[in-house]
Amino acid sequence: MRFIKFFMVLILALGVSGCASKFKTYNGPEVTHVIVNKAERRMFLMHKNKVLKDYRFGLGFAPVGDKKVRGDGKTPEGDYFIDRRNPNSKFYLSIGISYPNPRDAAEAKALGRSPGGDIFIHGRPNNRKRRPGRDWTAGCITVTNSQMRDIYAMVKDGTPIRINP
Repeated sequence: MRFIKFFMVLILALGVSGCASKFKTYNGPEVTHVIVNKAERRMFLMHKNKVLKDYRFGLGFAPVGDKKVRGDGKTPEGDYFIDRRNPNSKFYLSIGISYPNPRDAAEAKALGRSPGGDIFIHGRPNNRKRRPGRDWTAGCITVTNSQMRDIYAMVKDGTPIRINP
């Protein structure tokens, strides 16, 4: 009986620790803004003018140029903000980018098309299937799951993000 209790407590502890590891806490300086340089594949989490963290990343399947319409495989360029988070994403954690902004919507409308949406920073697919190459998303920014845990903990809703060419 004692062995069974020990075993049940062990299983419960492992289960709880596995869940908790997905959601890190962060107690450092506030991330005041995020800078993404697409050409360099570098993302910087900034506190004022100080780099707190920097990451390499992948982009949409057609990474060069600004996103214009749904399905073009491009990652948007411009000034946005983090507008939502999804702990139950089909990718390992995700935080939303406020695309399209009014300029993006007007450009797509002038082309008679939809600008698309649902642009996120996220981790790898939860189905564990590996994607070919570095740039495979429909326009999102993808990082490793470990990096995504940091980003998810550090970057709050409302944080400005600038995505440069």
